[in-house]
Amino acid sequence: MATESEETRGSKHTQDIADRYWKRNLRILFILLAIWWVVSFGAGIIWAGSLDSITIPGTGFKLGFWFAQQGSIYVFVLLIFAYTRMMNKLDKEFDVHED
Repeated sequence: MATESEETRGSKHTQDIADRYWKRNLRILFILLAIWWVVSFGAGIIWAGSLDSITIPGTGFKLGFWFAQQGSIYVFVLLIFAYTRMMNKLDKEFDVHED
């Protein structure tokens, strides 16, 4: 039979693991959101004028226009796949993955 102090230590250990998992999850999330912001807001709006001096070969589209209309969407979809892969890896590391 476990004593109260052993149960407290066990739940504290479990809470520490959950806290580490959540902090890693948030770090991944914030990094990916920062990348999305740079691509969508930065390349599509802030630096669009500078990027418009570059044209995409074979299309004639200006790069700033392309990021505003298409590029940010493509990057967002890629970030969804990256997030899924990173979270699956994190889930396995903390043994909370689904089989």
